Amino acid sequence: MRRLILALLFALAAALPAHAAKWTAQQSADLDRVSAYLNSIHTMRGGFTQIGPQGRADQGKFYILKPGKIRFDYDPPNPTLVISDGLSIAVYNTKLNTANRYPLTGTPLNLLLSDHLDLKKSGLITGVQHSPGQLIVTGHASDRNATGNITIVFTDPGLELRQWTIVDAQGLPTTVSINDVQQNGPLPESAFKINRK
Repeated sequence: MRRLILALLFALAAALPAHAAKWTAQQSADLDRVSAYLNSIHTMRGGFTQIGPQGRADQGKFYILKPGKIRFDYDPPNPTLVISDGLSIAVYNTKLNTANRYPLTGTPLNLLLSDHLDLKKSGLITGVQHSPGQLIVTGHASDRNATGNITIVFTDPGLELRQWTIVDAQGLPTTVSINDVQQNGPLPESAFKINRK
């Protein structure tokens, strides 16, 4: 289950300032487009389907409120609930009534929820390529405890986030696809509250 949660937490691991790669003019323009698109998102909601390394499929709903807040509600029978309140991430098992908490700043999720991404200057982005109807950005994680690679798929033209795949340090992939996405609508702050009990 930890691997499945990390797949969500790595989504769009955009990067800390580092030694930027040398990009072609087209790649540079594409990364500017993706950065501008991500920075234009203030809220997002929709459904997700997650396929784990053994082929297990989980579904649910996700919600993003920038800066710093995200929520993943898994559909039953999966008892998982993931919430970031802007400071911490809590991963709940609602069946067992347990929770694990992590600092937001220690995960790539902190970068996803930033209002000011610049992928072109990121040292973690390793490639940009086109395939029919898609723009694909690849990168790697920087956190010492969470090595791995990420592939992010956007529609193109009409840039929209559609899917990401994480390949962890053991070479095991987890893919998350999103659907029925709505952007920049109202979301209640209460949905991102972590129970501190």
